[in-house]
Amino acid sequence: MFSDEFKLLNSNFQDYFNELQNNPWQIVTLMIDLILVGFLIYFLVRFVNQTRTWQLIKGIAVLIVINFISQLLQLRILTFILTSFMTYGVIALLIIFQPELRRALEQMGSNTGAFSKLWGMEKTNKDRMKEDIYKVAIACMELSEKKIGGLIVFERDIKLKDIIDAGIYIGAEVSPQLLVNIFVPKTPLHDGAVIISNNQIASAACILPLATDPEISKKFGTRHRAGIGITKESDAISIIISEETGKISIAKDGILISNVSEDALKRILIKHLVTIPFNEQEKKRRKARKQLEEVQKEKVVKEVEASEDISKEENNKE
Repeated sequence: MFSDEFKLLNSNFQDYFNELQNNPWQIVTLMIDLILVGFLIYFLVRFVNQTRTWQLIKGIAVLIVINFISQLLQLRILTFILTSFMTYGVIALLIIFQPELRRALEQMGSNTGAFSKLWGMEKTNKDRMKEDIYKVAIACMELSEKKIGGLIVFERDIKLKDIIDAGIYIGAEVSPQLLVNIFVPKTPLHDGAVIISNNQIASAACILPLATDPEISKKFGTRHRAGIGITKESDAISIIISEETGKISIAKDGILISNVSEDALKRILIKHLVTIPFNEQEKKRRKARKQLEEVQKEKVVKEVEASEDISKEENNKE
């Protein structure tokens, strides 16, 4: 049985190599095939090594070796048992390790950034910023309903690295649930501000500079003054949720807009974090392209003039 399979395999390999000799182009496809298989094996081993499936893989490898030896020694009964087990065992493995397989497929789906970017399906910075704004708005409304004080700051062009480093590093995706949990009273991170930077909750429990302007109403406490203060010293935008009244306020350029609705909050944030910045970026890109085109035109004109001068000199010599 084993010798027949070996002969068939050897015959297939000989036919394949003969085909490669007759059609050298297939060597390129063979190289691509080997590279893809190598990547597949690498990612499979990397994933399996991080789960409890690794022990099972080693057990299967032992069974395959035993099955190979039993075929080599023509142990027919043992070969029949092992072959039957391996045939139906695949179905059992699919059922037992269904959660791991599902998680592996989810990871493959989440790591297709290069392909999605190639086909134009990757989320742009503009889309991610809008999503973050909607998530923050949801968190603010929940904090407002429960009358939980909060202070959320969106970093813009002026970086807040010193303030972020002085806080507690989070480095997580923006999530309404996480933002609400951070500000729950009597928890380690509730006192201070949350800084959102590069589409992430960068840091929590951050201490902000207080606004000392005497024109600020006495009804506003430390949280509101901190929210105003950071917008005076940078171009950041801050959102303040009052612990006493549950009202939501937003500060920009040292100006406080109090008691804003959810829709107003979204509109203001989208305007200053999405619409204006991305329009300015597009204007800068257009200006840069225009300058580049002008430089190229000047270069072409100079090359033409230089060639004309050379031709004139040659004509004069003649």
